[in-house]
Amino acid sequence: MTTQTTTPQTHTPAPAATGLVPLPEHIGRALALGGSVLAVISTFLAWTWTSAFPGDLTVYGYPGGLQVLVLITGALTTLLCLSSYGVQGLGWLTPAGADAAIKLGALATFATTWYTVLAISVDLGGLVNLEPGGFIVAIATLAALTGALALPFQRPAPDPIDPDDTGWELFKHKARHQRENIKAAFTTGTAKPVGKLPAYAEILIIVAVLALGLTVFTYGIGTEYDELFIGFLISAGLGFAALNKSGLVAQASQITSRHQNITICGAFVAAALFPFTQTDDQYATIGVYILIFATVALGLNIVVGLAGLLDLGYVAFLGVGAYAASLVSGSQSSPFGVHFPFWAAVLVGALASLVFGVLIGAPTLRLRGDYLAIVTLGFGEIFRITANNLDGTSGPDITNGSNGISSIPDLDILGFDFSQQHDIAGFAIGRFANYFFLMLLITAIVVLVFRRSGDSRIGRAWVAIREDETAALAMGINGFRVKLIAFAVGASLAGLAGTVQAHVTYTVTPEQYLFAGAIPPNSAFLLAAVVLGGMGTISGPLIGAALLYLIPNKLQFLGDYQLFAFGVALILLMRFRPEGLIPNRRRQLEFHEEAEAPTVLTKAGA
Repeated sequence: MTTQTTTPQTHTPAPAATGLVPLPEHIGRALALGGSVLAVISTFLAWTWTSAFPGDLTVYGYPGGLQVLVLITGALTTLLCLSSYGVQGLGWLTPAGADAAIKLGALATFATTWYTVLAISVDLGGLVNLEPGGFIVAIATLAALTGALALPFQRPAPDPIDPDDTGWELFKHKARHQRENIKAAFTTGTAKPVGKLPAYAEILIIVAVLALGLTVFTYGIGTEYDELFIGFLISAGLGFAALNKSGLVAQASQITSRHQNITICGAFVAAALFPFTQTDDQYATIGVYILIFATVALGLNIVVGLAGLLDLGYVAFLGVGAYAASLVSGSQSSPFGVHFPFWAAVLVGALASLVFGVLIGAPTLRLRGDYLAIVTLGFGEIFRITANNLDGTSGPDITNGSNGISSIPDLDILGFDFSQQHDIAGFAIGRFANYFFLMLLITAIVVLVFRRSGDSRIGRAWVAIREDETAALAMGINGFRVKLIAFAVGASLAGLAGTVQAHVTYTVTPEQYLFAGAIPPNSAFLLAAVVLGGMGTISGPLIGAALLYLIPNKLQFLGDYQLFAFGVALILLMRFRPEGLIPNRRRQLEFHEEAEAPTVLTKAGA
């Protein structure tokens, strides 16, 4: 008789939930709350004795400059901590859990504070220039961050170690496990679905979200000195991450997805209010260029994001529209000597770009992938060189060569002179604000075209071609015709924006339409805006274009290192957020297969 014995299986218990800092949970939570409260109080103290540092941080009882940012992030962290204690009326702040959000909020407060303290020390020549308030806020934010990192989380089980591993392999194994621990420390739960609220309540929430977005954008674009803008980037980025981890962003997305039309209309209304928040035309200038850049990026999103065609010469269509409109808008440099009304010039610019899109696309769209990209890159360079040569010497005198078409007159539509300042509801609206409103209207038209075409039969055919062209052809889709339509529609939308750009800049020259350069729009920046914002969405390229134009404009103090710093930031973002800032559902699942399918993201993004 044979007796069979089985070896009892031993289950390795899951690692205990502990924090990154070895402190008891109740001490860590109390430290995070106390440090955040003390940081808020410290913003009402003087941080330095001299007003030589920008922002005048010498005043007691009135935060200024970077102190305001520390006050906001500190107050946010305090509220998150109170919510984690179960304080009545604050549970709605953390529908996905509080601990990860507290860590990011404390990190935002700490980073902004210590950046300010270091900037004061460097600019003024040492820590001796700090007042007691500066030391207090530095210690308080360090204590808050230490307490936040002590909050427990479920550590992942380590992978088994191979006894034959070398010392270097063991080091990599430990480093990988430590990286997984840090990632787990900032992992949060899933936000609970938002229950059905009264329609007026949901619309009020949408209005509040849009008002917050307008306030943040207005503050960021109006930062008056370099230190404040860098502090704004730190606090805004980490603060948004904290709100995202708390689940508020997901719940806001659920509400906006129920009222997409209202959200889009509200976003345009909020954008239209931007010039009224400015005291002069300085930042309206940046606003109108952002809208031009964003509109062209949205047109490229049809080609790249929906149809999946890599176009590296797209800025040439912007140039075609700008040149075509400038030649018929009454410029003294135009050889035609005609002055069409604006609506006719718009049609000329859009049709010229459409024709060029068809002429370039017809012989080349049978190519795929890198080969198509090379051809479009060549077209962009051919356009610029041709515009340079049409100067009456190397070719016919059409574009005035490298001097371009200059002295393009301002628009006058139905008696409304865009060159003059106008008073609207008691607000003085200058030249660039006038063009801002016009460009906002054109952006709305482009958004409408993108939305309707993306949801149409041809839009579904574009997505099918993008995902698998061979399978789409097998299902009966005429791939060449579908791609040619995408190319033509995208080109005409770029030409539409080019007609306004010609009047805003007064001059159209070939050097404005390069493949890559420090000043957008150019083909490289346009493609980066689409990828950064989120391919296939509406709001993604708009936000990506705004960031790609605004941040380099504000980083000019870096001089020769501007593009280097900008490139590093893009690399980091693509490393940790490869699907873009506002991805559609498919791309989010492609890059995060372990995540649950989002229920509130549509083609319009979040």
